[in-house]
Amino acid sequence: MAGITPKDKNRVCPVELAGGLDNTIRRWLQNPKKIVGPYVHEGMTVIDIGCGPGFFTVPMAAMVGPSGRVYACDLQDGMLDRLKAKIRGSELEGRITPHKTGADTIGVKERADFILVFYMLHEVLDKGGFFREIKSLLKENGKALIVEPNFHVSRDEFKESMVKAGKAGFNIMEGPKVFMSRSGVLTA
Repeated sequence: MAGITPKDKNRVCPVELAGGLDNTIRRWLQNPKKIVGPYVHEGMTVIDIGCGPGFFTVPMAAMVGPSGRVYACDLQDGMLDRLKAKIRGSELEGRITPHKTGADTIGVKERADFILVFYMLHEVLDKGGFFREIKSLLKENGKALIVEPNFHVSRDEFKESMVKAGKAGFNIMEGPKVFMSRSGVLTA
């Protein structure tokens, strides 16, 4: 996605670690409803970039309700397969569209009310291009929540990323408090 090439695969969380991305302890420390609840509402279109096995995708699909849609985007087929298995046969299956991204593009055609980029921005090499694409995907008055792990991303690195978001045309606001993380909310 946006500048990840095969030689950079070590920058991307491997599918073998997907179980650590979706478990009870993480749900307690990083409760999806508390983190994205203020931004996601009934009937919205949401894009979850770097969705992994669906830790945030599934709760957001419940929040958008039957009239909403969540595009679950990931670079790895294995992550999308885990998400599909998780929702197979449930009412959420009709609300979630799994989408494989390209190495240099998100590739979703629909515009969104909200975009989540949780713990994956540090995997992107061309952050400027990534932010420009996110901006093109947001509806007027849409918001993007960027959350990065403070154990992978220093305060200065996060600030540098937010500067790149500003250069892409975003207004940057402080994001919610998230355990062991740095966050920002982007608005057009």
